[in-house]
Amino acid sequence: MRQLLTRVFGSRNERIVRGWARYVRSANQFEPALKPLTDEALKAKTEEFRKRLAEGASLDDLLPEAFAVVREAAQRTLGMRHFDVQLIGGIALHKGMIAEMRTGEGKTLMATLPTYLNALPGKGVHIVTVNEYLAARDADWMGPVYRFLGLSVGVIKNSQSSSEKRAAYACDITYGTNNEFGFDYLRDNLAYRLEERVQRELTFAVVDEVDSILIDEARTPLIISGPAEESTELYLRINELVPRLTRQAEENGAGDFAVDEKTKQAHITESGHEHVEQLMLQLGLLKDGESLYDPANIRLMHHLNAALRAHAIYKRDVEYIVRGGEVIIVDEFTGRTMPGRRWSDGLHQAVEAKEGVKVREENQTVASITFQNFFRLYKKLSGMTGTADTEAPEFLQIYGLEVVVIPTHRPMIRKDNPDFVYLTQKDKYEAIIEDIRDCVTRGQPVLVGTTSIETSELLSGLLQKEGLPHEVLNAKQHEREAHVVAQAGRRPASPSRPTWPAAARTSCSAAISRPSSRRPPRAMTSSAKASAPDGRRAMTRCSRPAACTSSAPSATSRAASITSCAAAPDARAIRGPAASTCRWRTT
Repeated sequence: MRQLLTRVFGSRNERIVRGWARYVRSANQFEPALKPLTDEALKAKTEEFRKRLAEGASLDDLLPEAFAVVREAAQRTLGMRHFDVQLIGGIALHKGMIAEMRTGEGKTLMATLPTYLNALPGKGVHIVTVNEYLAARDADWMGPVYRFLGLSVGVIKNSQSSSEKRAAYACDITYGTNNEFGFDYLRDNLAYRLEERVQRELTFAVVDEVDSILIDEARTPLIISGPAEESTELYLRINELVPRLTRQAEENGAGDFAVDEKTKQAHITESGHEHVEQLMLQLGLLKDGESLYDPANIRLMHHLNAALRAHAIYKRDVEYIVRGGEVIIVDEFTGRTMPGRRWSDGLHQAVEAKEGVKVREENQTVASITFQNFFRLYKKLSGMTGTADTEAPEFLQIYGLEVVVIPTHRPMIRKDNPDFVYLTQKDKYEAIIEDIRDCVTRGQPVLVGTTSIETSELLSGLLQKEGLPHEVLNAKQHEREAHVVAQAGRRPASPSRPTWPAAARTSCSAAISRPSSRRPPRAMTSSAKASAPDGRRAMTRCSRPAACTSSAPSATSRAASITSCAAAPDARAIRGPAASTCRWRTT
């Protein structure tokens, strides 16, 4: 019966989209009247809207005309006109929902519609991105639309002073990262005087890549810490002890300590307890007759656990990198380095001791909040992404956000094919190289995404060995990111030179830029744990979508989609959607 009713009346998503069609028709009807207006007359619409709000009109009353005004302003300043489906997406955001739009459908431009409308009351709108690169880029890109209409635009960055941040938050529209918005909230709660606070009321937020921020990172704590009065000497002495311990190869097997990879914890075994006490006696950390578990020695256990985690779980070029004599954390979700951020509970000091760099004083937590709790403080919250429908129940249960799937402007030509699974790394890498060579022959761009810096550099070595030019984009090359992305997907000077994109879900408009030299493009390998400008793994659009074709796996064709599969750990890869770009992901 339910299926019959759905066929007759449509799904809830279809009914919502159909219901909003009246707003779209109304906005389209305003367009002929707005075209002849001068720039000054169009800009004056903002004050007109604010006056109507003061007289009792609601934002919903203004929606059709406001959207039409933004569309006209975008056409005059950017040369881009919002499609009707982007208006529908804008309505979803204004209603406090999540708009799922396919990659390339113009989410950044679409967000200008509800942002302008909700900025009219003058209480501020926050546009949340996953990194500062995207925050600055989107503010520069969309800023002309807002400024043309008389609104101010600000960007918050980690390096700014309190006065600079206060000025950015005072703007009608503020761009920034989820981390920075959260940390500024914590700092404001630690301020002694009201005038020291930088944020205003948390009124309305549009979260880009909402599934990454509100689901993947939901329980990630933001922590502000202060120095603890404790010497760093003990970290160095414990660090000498840990390499002399052995790890359990299997549960309840021989070994001094066991590791729980899921919770990222390490624990001393019963046999290891005696061995550790003997080693500590030799190092003078324990006295005869003392036990490691005596109340007076609880600090030793704290340092030992931190050192075990640093040596057994946290790997260089995966969880962190070492640059300039400092241990810099690599964000596990965005793959970007986080200078100035430190692990708590002595873990960062233990990693510093392991790497032989200067060990800084341990910190203690003075303020903390999770992303989940922070974003629930907003009076109205919305988001956009290309992959939200699969997490729709979680969004609804945790945040009260409904997901609306926005139809594409044109019919989809991409084919999402079945998976290939390889049993060994050797077979997987051989298949990747062979498939890349085939794509290069056909002039098809390729993006290879990995889950660590190590793997991206391993693949880079294999490509060099095969004589395939390419670019590597990970946390170690973050300074070159803008240049690499800008040259992604360019046609080579001759058919023999390959062209592989490095966009990693950065807007392809970057590829429109014209370099000063006619340098042919190269291939690119991207670390998903240390690469993508907005954190989503191995996703890109290429500048030549019509050139790519693919078919399902068969006895005569292997040009199929190869996607990650948990059943084959450490032997996973993707070659992705036809009519887009060849994509691989490896772990």
